[in-house]
Amino acid sequence: MIPISDGLVVIALYALANITVFFLYAYDKHAARTDGWRIPERILIVAALFGPFGAYGAMLLFRHKTQKIKFWLVPFFLVLHIAGITYITARLLHMIS
Repeated sequence: MIPISDGLVVIALYALANITVFFLYAYDKHAARTDGWRIPERILIVAALFGPFGAYGAMLLFRHKTQKIKFWLVPFFLVLHIAGITYITARLLHMIS
């Protein structure tokens, strides 16, 4: 068995969360165009809290939910995640040196 560090597992799960959220937003845009079943906005907002890179990327790529004021939270979530990642990285680098 190949040993996998906890850090790699966390990174993989974070990437999977963002990919999943990206596809949630993509599906909702497709449903909007084809009069299909839509994902409730509150679900999309909560999903963006856990995967803001995927949500923001899908919003820009598909031009989806960009005019709704409540979805202005998505870039805010993105900034929070970037700040958190920066903080964790700085702490880890400080521990190494």
